[in-house]
Amino acid sequence: MTGATNRTTLLVGCGRIGRRLGSRLVEAGEQVVAVRRSPAELPETFTRITADLLLDQGLELPAVDRMVITLPPPEDEHGYRTPLRTLAAALPAVPERTLFVSSTRVFEGCGAEHPVTEATAPWPLSERARVLLRGERLAEDLFGALIVRPAGIYGPGRERLLRSVLAGDAVPHGRRTNRIHEADLVRALEKLLLDPSPPPLLHAVDEEPARLGRVVAHIAARLGVPVPPSTQTPPRGGTVLDGALLRSFLGPLDFPDFRSGYDAVIDDFDPAAR
Repeated sequence: MTGATNRTTLLVGCGRIGRRLGSRLVEAGEQVVAVRRSPAELPETFTRITADLLLDQGLELPAVDRMVITLPPPEDEHGYRTPLRTLAAALPAVPERTLFVSSTRVFEGCGAEHPVTEATAPWPLSERARVLLRGERLAEDLFGALIVRPAGIYGPGRERLLRSVLAGDAVPHGRRTNRIHEADLVRALEKLLLDPSPPPLLHAVDEEPARLGRVVAHIAARLGVPVPPSTQTPPRGGTVLDGALLRSFLGPLDFPDFRSGYDAVIDDFDPAAR
């Protein structure tokens, strides 16, 4: 992607998404600093810092231009409060731009009567969703963060659903689902870091919400196995998310629907690998 300058980006958490994003930034001439509890598996092109933001109250971090926070919801009773406040205290200055990666799970109570957009008010039901929403608000308060809410992330190495179909596990066919391929999410994060006028809130979701039964039927056909049965209990409703803002901001998706995305995953899928 063009437009990168020799700036430094801090990746906080730095799992699969962070590693992929950081590698793109390095290729574009950026400096990348990554903070993880176990950073040994991170690329050597990153400056790696070992830290646990729930524990390392005396942590000191270098000044950075941008920051991407991809921490999973903490199970600590205080949620994101401890890690985000530890992060704020460790930085010598607030970065020019911060992204906080949340989840569309904050809409779990909305149902499917109307498509969910960035203008829709969150409706969390579970404690995990409430923790995410509180984390968003704290990241906005501490860092002026832009909020990114991905739907179900899938891609190479994220093969749980494929293995479930191979095993014939029953799934709720009627459940409404939304998703985003990892490659498109990383592209969106990179553009949010570099764009001069990014949206303050963005839902990362592809062009085609689909009931889970359609998704597993496609996967089963590609794998040459029977379609898994549907669970007997009524499915939780799910939501329908509108990804129009993402497409207008990012342009055409590499994987606009579950068929194109899962076809690419299946092409490289090795059922014997673990």
